[in-house]
Amino acid sequence: MTQQALTAQAQLLPADRVATLIATGAAMLIAGDETLLRTLPRGRWIGGSIPYFMAESGGIISREHVFVHRLPAAVTEVWIRDYDVERLSHLVQEAPENGFSILILPAGSEVHASYARNAPSYEEMFLKPVVGWASGTHLDDLGQRTPKVFNGEQGFMSDQKAVVLHARLPDTLTAHVGIINLFTQGLGDKLVFPTTGFQAQTCLINGRKHNFADYILSHEIDTRLPLVANYCGAMINVSFQSVHQADHQVNFYAPVFEGVEYRLAEPVPDYMAGFQSALPTDLADITFSCNCILNFLYFELEGKRTGALVGPMTFGEIAYQLLNQTLVYLTLESC
Repeated sequence: MTQQALTAQAQLLPADRVATLIATGAAMLIAGDETLLRTLPRGRWIGGSIPYFMAESGGIISREHVFVHRLPAAVTEVWIRDYDVERLSHLVQEAPENGFSILILPAGSEVHASYARNAPSYEEMFLKPVVGWASGTHLDDLGQRTPKVFNGEQGFMSDQKAVVLHARLPDTLTAHVGIINLFTQGLGDKLVFPTTGFQAQTCLINGRKHNFADYILSHEIDTRLPLVANYCGAMINVSFQSVHQADHQVNFYAPVFEGVEYRLAEPVPDYMAGFQSALPTDLADITFSCNCILNFLYFELEGKRTGALVGPMTFGEIAYQLLNQTLVYLTLESC
């Protein structure tokens, strides 16, 4: 298997160039502003709205370009499906036995909330590679536009359905999911929530019941730092969206889970240094990657480079389950 057959082509391109690529029949993952994605012709692609990217030249905000991952030549078969809330749990069962699935969810939708809550319990989840992202909007458009997903094969756009590209691989290759998370649990209070959800009012703090919004405000918590749960050594973040003093409620970008112990993350003093040290030394044959818009904003990544790990800066990352403030990537390796 040649290097060219294994390696995807990831580029930030003008929309007219992408339209030409679509016409060649290439299978692609496309991220860009909704206005540009609407102009693209039908073909073997799925997409999600977002104007924030990590390009080869560095972090960039652009409404004039779209980001494209062209799948490697080693992929033997591709099929595209859309899923509503009722069918979402079937996506892993419908995935190839050897291959991978790229999932795009419109952030803030019912299908996004359902996947975030329920994906860890899907049948065959964690047995087949699933990666992807939650689409979003320019931050100036919040409340004016909804995040969208696109099924290029069928030629439709939705803010309520998920789209998935399933890709089959030859028996000589296998797909691997990687996660770079610079956050670890700090040494502060133990936080346990009584219910699962994207919002919280009540929280058990070191075993005692408190209003969580009041706790955050009174302790002047830096909400740029996520909550972190330790799942047998795997650190899973939940990022803060907002804290409402009036109704004593905290909103998150991913759900907190009932009974799980969280702690506030340890601060990261230097994102770029931490990122470089966290990169695997043998990283190659990258098929897909995405990073979180909160990392883009909080660590001021505009104009800064993250090497070969390029792609959309998203409203949520998917590595089997929904994640926050992480970088997710997919590689192909010889068996």
